[in-house]
Amino acid sequence: MDVTTYRDPKVLALLHKSYLTVRVDQDSRPDLSNRYEDYGWPATVVFDAAGHEIVKRQGYLTPEEMASMLQAIIDDPSPGPSVQAEKEISFPSSAALPAALQSELEKDYLAGFDSKQGSWGFDQKYLDVDSVELAIDKAARGDARAAAMARQSLDAQLQLLDPAWGGFYQYSTDGVWTKPHFEKIMSVQAENLRIYSEAYAQWNDPKYLHAAQAVQKFLATFLTGPEGAFYTSQDADVVEGKHSAEYFALDDQGRRKQGIPRVDKHIYARENGWAIAALAQLYEATGDAKTLDSAIRAANWITQNRALPGGGFRHGAKDAGGPFLGDSIAMARAYVALYRVTGDRKWLTHASATTTFLEKTFRSGSDPGWVSTVAPTDKAYKPHPQRDENVAVARVANQLFYYTGDARYEAISRTAMRYLAAQPIATRLPVASVLLADFELTRPPLHLTVVGHKSDPAAQALFRATLLYPSFYKRIEWLDTDEGKLPNPDVQYPSVSRAAAYICTQRTCSPPIFNAGDVSAKVNRVLGIQDNKSTQASAKTSELK
Repeated sequence: MDVTTYRDPKVLALLHKSYLTVRVDQDSRPDLSNRYEDYGWPATVVFDAAGHEIVKRQGYLTPEEMASMLQAIIDDPSPGPSVQAEKEISFPSSAALPAALQSELEKDYLAGFDSKQGSWGFDQKYLDVDSVELAIDKAARGDARAAAMARQSLDAQLQLLDPAWGGFYQYSTDGVWTKPHFEKIMSVQAENLRIYSEAYAQWNDPKYLHAAQAVQKFLATFLTGPEGAFYTSQDADVVEGKHSAEYFALDDQGRRKQGIPRVDKHIYARENGWAIAALAQLYEATGDAKTLDSAIRAANWITQNRALPGGGFRHGAKDAGGPFLGDSIAMARAYVALYRVTGDRKWLTHASATTTFLEKTFRSGSDPGWVSTVAPTDKAYKPHPQRDENVAVARVANQLFYYTGDARYEAISRTAMRYLAAQPIATRLPVASVLLADFELTRPPLHLTVVGHKSDPAAQALFRATLLYPSFYKRIEWLDTDEGKLPNPDVQYPSVSRAAAYICTQRTCSPPIFNAGDVSAKVNRVLGIQDNKSTQASAKTSELK
């Protein structure tokens, strides 16, 4: 549109005569990004002088379409059919999905799968990470159909992996995987890094590890600043407005001769939170110390340079709005991930402070849910909750509840889930994220604890073995008596003479496990799972010793 629409003389004349024009970088304003997320980018929105919407248009507009729209609004500035009054939502009293709604969502989940091309959705092709995560989780519980859906999708998405630089292209058009849009945004990189790491943990398939490490390579080469924090994105085109299919067909040397697409070097707390959590997942699956160092370096920089008083986060160095929920919940999620893979209690302290800030700052009045920002984007619009952010709140606060035993976090989680359980919110496609949140809020996580000193190699090996057990939803703790009781001392572990691991359910805990190679098999035995995961995890544990 820069090259065509906004250079058209008729369009320019109409804009200059009758309009005030404003351009917003959606990465810099999560509140506006959330408000108009259904319209994709670019989104074109026209307001009246009081801030009321007149027209909302999705995607590319030709010069002719734009000029026609602008003139029509001048002739009749009343709101068009794209602007509709908000429907009142009836929120449930319970945080759990009703059985009928859960069944409806499960049907929608299966119906949304593209059995021919893989992944969910039939127009643009990309890896819907929540849908794949749910499929992997179902596969871990013995669902062969879900395993096939997940693996078909993961294998298809590899067509969007840049063979020269690593990193995943944003999406492919026309319902196939072979027409990519070459932009590389952090949300795509982080979530693909996370899901391929978990897929490798689940199936021990080297191509999934390669995909995760290729994303890590791209982040290190192009999206990491000298301070260790992460940048936002890399453009699709090396020459603005010129499609880059031929450019991205070149190898590294050939590309560099022509130049490198622009990198957005803004450092946002939200995008860094996504990347940190993903790197923690890769470390969990591989034990690579450099991966963990990268995550911790970014976490330390964001903590020092983007933190707000009281535990929350601002978005960038200077924010036009905010604070935004997305930054705080992304960093809380990152802190929980770092606590899970290190046992270092400072990360749990950070996560607790950030979630407490969230509780005090982003409540949606008397309604359930947590709003994207406390500052309205304009006088005609009050802040609203956004579904993905509330899914994140529900899942992270629920994890904090189990790690700390603090009922406040359970209440935060359930407030988010009551919003998500409303029928108009839950049934928006794709539906997997709500099903994931509901699954976790209705049962405790897999609970694995290592008892032993953190300086003890035997305890270190046991802790590593607990990390290797493939599960999205697990509570891993390391009780070193030199540090005092665990933050949630809900289990009393026996005193034994050497380092031991325990698997606990709601009713009982296993006998002490002294050999790291036995952890996975004994978890499977407790859970009643009969497959080869224990063999795979034991092999990985042996390799890492």
